[in-house]
Amino acid sequence: MPVCPPSRAAVIYLYDYVLNIAGVNKMSFMVHALFALLVSSVCLMPSASCAMSSDGCGAGKCTDCHTMSMDEAKGLLKGLADDIGTVKLSEVGGLWEIEIESKGNRFPIYIDFSKQFLVTGQVIRLATRENITQKRMMELNTVDVAQIPLDDAIVIGNPKAKRRVIVFDDPECPFCIKLHGEIKQAVKKDPSVAFYIKMYPLPIHPKSYEKAKAIVCEKSLKLLEDSFDGKDLPAPECKGDAVDNNIELGKKIGVRSTPTLVLPNGLVVPGYKSADDILKLLDMLDKAAAPEQEPKPKPKK
Repeated sequence: MPVCPPSRAAVIYLYDYVLNIAGVNKMSFMVHALFALLVSSVCLMPSASCAMSSDGCGAGKCTDCHTMSMDEAKGLLKGLADDIGTVKLSEVGGLWEIEIESKGNRFPIYIDFSKQFLVTGQVIRLATRENITQKRMMELNTVDVAQIPLDDAIVIGNPKAKRRVIVFDDPECPFCIKLHGEIKQAVKKDPSVAFYIKMYPLPIHPKSYEKAKAIVCEKSLKLLEDSFDGKDLPAPECKGDAVDNNIELGKKIGVRSTPTLVLPNGLVVPGYKSADDILKLLDMLDKAAAPEQEPKPKPKK
């Protein structure tokens, strides 16, 4: 009897299990394994849906037998998401990928073809170690860089550099301090990159708001670095609203922590990144944006 192609959803659960292996007991392992087996075996079972095709699902496309409408996705995820975006086949066999929005963040989740299991977590392509989920999350969270004013930003690198990275920084954020050194390294390694630092003080750092205002008033890299060194800063000498505008803008475009990088194509990347990782991201974006070249014709003999 023809059967549907097996699901590989177990990859996701095994990955989560490996990450947490140090703290998992035997019972937890059995639960994970049993759940993964149930999910991966859904399409191995003969079903009425497969009978829709005379040759069975294995002979055609998965969508010949399996469908997921937007209304269906909304019904299944009622109460679990603020909004539903797209519904499409996942790169992982046997799963639907559904773009959802929750608390202002957009990210993919997965539902198996039986529509009985919701799968969340990181999907990793084993051959390349590429994090497919993370890549999709980054694609879903792009912004229009033209809406981000740079007149209040502190520039590190050549202002005429071709590639601009905008960084939302808190002057008392320890991860911003760590990133700051990597930014300087990235500029040394690649002069075609410049970083535009915008102040984004967080409420968890009580002194950062006044420090941010002082830094923006003077537009001073030295004051920023003094703050990173733990020094007190002079009181702000202007009454501008640039810092307040940055906070409002950050909320609008999805900045929820510092540091947060906005790459030239509008990709929002939260968290600390090494200089090499930043440059790799930029190279990846350049490569993705480059038009594909047609293969050169072979010379005639």
